[in-house]
Amino acid sequence: MKAFRGQPSIFASTQPDERRAELEVKQIYLNFGGVMALHNVDLTVHTGELLSIIGPNGAGKTSLLNCITGYYHPQRGQIFFNGEEITGLHPHEITRKGIGRTYQNIELFPGITVLGNMLLARHLYCNYGIAKASVFSSSVRKEEVRHRRILEELIDFLEMQSIRKKLVGSLPYGLRKRVELGRALALEPKLLVLDEPFAGMTLEEKEDMVRFLLELNAAWGQTIILVEHDMSVVMSISQRIVVLNFGEKIAEGPPEEIQNHPEVIKAYLGDTTKI
Repeated sequence: MKAFRGQPSIFASTQPDERRAELEVKQIYLNFGGVMALHNVDLTVHTGELLSIIGPNGAGKTSLLNCITGYYHPQRGQIFFNGEEITGLHPHEITRKGIGRTYQNIELFPGITVLGNMLLARHLYCNYGIAKASVFSSSVRKEEVRHRRILEELIDFLEMQSIRKKLVGSLPYGLRKRVELGRALALEPKLLVLDEPFAGMTLEEKEDMVRFLLELNAAWGQTIILVEHDMSVVMSISQRIVVLNFGEKIAEGPPEEIQNHPEVIKAYLGDTTKI
């Protein structure tokens, strides 16, 4: 993979097989009492792909992400990641399989610094216990150096050098979104799941985020699932788009096909034949 602006070692040092991210969602059903959130939804994501999931409010987009990442357990259907079934696993177990995510509502610790929030994600890769940590042995020091190097590379990539020591709670909303992306990347995910990463951002902040995501996908080969309401962003960066409406998949295809799809137009604008 071509290196852009100093490719972090977590991407430069991995082999293609270690970045494999094949996701398959088969006939998922999810109910909340009498409300059907997802109905017979199928989805596939291939390694290196940037796939977007769109739909009106309440279409089931976040519910689908929550099933993939273990926060919801579907009543029916199966989910496979790299050939292994992950249906029903807990979120921390799915994270260890290589799926990292950001959230529609920011889930950061406001009283901790940017670096501290990102460092929390590295707990997955800590190979020492309390005893070694308490004496700060040489092996612990070496491991800590590696964790810090990875985080500093990500901070450089996301252009957060000036805020690395600031409390997250003191940052504007758009920068908090960037920190959350950095924390997700610190998990070294094979599959990165982003739930409305552009929400609440200014135009300039959106342009920066688009640049980061395109570079992640094109230069680093990062596989991405994106849920987003900003159609200009979705249409400009997606390789493939899946459309949900009232919990059902109504369309799937490349951006140029989706934006002219009659069912998609109807879902967003209503039945224009009656106007």
